[in-house]
Amino acid sequence: MSEEVSRNGQTRHRKQNYKCRECGRQFVLNPTWKAITKEQQELMSRMLLERISQPGIARVLQVSEDTVQRYVNARAVVEKKQVEVSAFAKKAPECSDG
Repeated sequence: MSEEVSRNGQTRHRKQNYKCRECGRQFVLNPTWKAITKEQQELMSRMLLERISQPGIARVLQVSEDTVQRYVNARAVVEKKQVEVSAFAKKAPECSDG
């Protein structure tokens, strides 16, 4: 990255946004986001299995509801790939003449 950076507006969270004049990449100098840890992911999975609401999980883990929703969506894709569904042949109804 070049030393040539310019201020480039603000993010939606009111943080100063910068842009590299050489490559055009935008960035924030001191981002405050943190990736969720493996322990948080495991706890989130267990809480989802216990049918705890997503807002409840977000409050307990101190993450945003969007983070919980993104985790759920990512897990759904993984689970869908792991589950194999086979079609069953339909049986014709048996009629009794009688």
